[in-house]
Amino acid sequence: MRSFGSSTRRDFLKALGGGIATLSLTGCVGPLKAGAGRLSKPNIVFILADDLGYGDLGCYGQKQIRTPNIDKMAAQGMRFTDHYAGSTVCAPSRCSLMTGLHTGHTYVRGNKEVQPEGQHPIPAETITIPKVLKKAGYATGAFGKWGLGYPGSEGDPVNQGFDEFFGYNCQRMAHNYYPYYLWHNDKKVELPGNEGKKTEQYAPDVIQQQCLKFIEANKDRPFFLFVPHVIPHAELLVPDDDIIESYRGKFPEKPYKGTDDGPNYKKGGYGSVETPRANFAAMVTRIDMHVGQILDKLRELKLDKNTIVLFSSDNGPHSEGGANPAHFDSNGPLRGQKRDLYEGGVRVPMIARWPGKVKRASQSHHISAFWDLMPTFAELAGANAPEDIDGISFVPTLLGKTRQQKKHEYLYWEFHEQGGKQGVRMGRWKAVRLQVKKNPDNPLELYDLETDLEEKDNVAARHPDIVRRARQIMADAHVESKVFSFGQTAYRGDRK
Repeated sequence: MRSFGSSTRRDFLKALGGGIATLSLTGCVGPLKAGAGRLSKPNIVFILADDLGYGDLGCYGQKQIRTPNIDKMAAQGMRFTDHYAGSTVCAPSRCSLMTGLHTGHTYVRGNKEVQPEGQHPIPAETITIPKVLKKAGYATGAFGKWGLGYPGSEGDPVNQGFDEFFGYNCQRMAHNYYPYYLWHNDKKVELPGNEGKKTEQYAPDVIQQQCLKFIEANKDRPFFLFVPHVIPHAELLVPDDDIIESYRGKFPEKPYKGTDDGPNYKKGGYGSVETPRANFAAMVTRIDMHVGQILDKLRELKLDKNTIVLFSSDNGPHSEGGANPAHFDSNGPLRGQKRDLYEGGVRVPMIARWPGKVKRASQSHHISAFWDLMPTFAELAGANAPEDIDGISFVPTLLGKTRQQKKHEYLYWEFHEQGGKQGVRMGRWKAVRLQVKKNPDNPLELYDLETDLEEKDNVAARHPDIVRRARQIMADAHVESKVFSFGQTAYRGDRK
């Protein structure tokens, strides 16, 4: 553990009020090399689905929903089997992604709303991926859903390193796909026609067009493109086109009657959906279509070979707005879904494609998480990365140099809803503690993922040493936050 004078890293983070990433920067790692030559800085594209489950893609076992472009991306690149989201809900997962810190250290650890629009902002001094890459000469753009600071706040994406933002600032408003307006940087962009029952402009498609324009505009310089998609989060609405028509009648349906009868966010809630399963399937196929369009644009502009494209999801599948993860086996072989710290809530698909660099049709069992993306992207760009983050670059894994790949001692999550939860993965072992706010010393559940991927058999009583180790990790990894608190000091390790 690195020390700060007489203080430990833990004390340093605690003094900052829980995970504000005002950390010094390491020396530049230098551009990647191929033999004796030096590669130009690669473009980096990260596409993030919203509430897409581990089993929702064909390349991860999905049988009922078509995802040909993402499946092709996996066939042309690397599919990760053991990759994890930053959290089990939107905002903290994205904060972990942006900062390289797990949720025991991140600033945002839950969905904390700000009225009338937006979420609790990350501080101005936070070091984020776009800030790091912008300093290295990258153009930076985000197109989709933000959720880390209300419009005009210090957490606004244009104040956190992005040259251009287009989409929903507020993740609550992103529940609706035909909004009255979106944000372009700090300006509202009205969407005429999205009034009452009349819905003409489907926001994910509008955002996608701006995303493709960003690629065009920056084709002559290195760029970082972040695409935090809003699909397939509820509400379950899609345009009436060939995609939805191909799914109608294929699934047994019960109409979903939401809290209102309209799709616009000013009415709140999720609207009525006559065919929720068909709509959900069509939404997943639609994000697949958008992925295909991005890959096509890169090929058209001859950027394909110098661009790494990654695809993942921000947490496990949801069951809101009429969604039925059980019907689609959305969590695959895993237990749980969104808001769980069991595998189905945090283990997510992750695919990386980089022609000529990432081996085609490869598969990695390397255990990685969202907080690894900061050092990974920094290394790819030859950029300066924050010195004291929780992430480990997995560039060696991407390039097939597995013997050089450093590994995590553990992964840690904490979740501040539903009574508070903590989770730890240590190699083959997974530990979960529930109702932390009520009793921070609650017994742990322990599962052996090598023999029990579905987390059915709690073996805590059989492995007291491993339980003791997990309890200590939960104590050490949690730094109390002034904004997102468990309400009392979490378990502080073995008491004498």
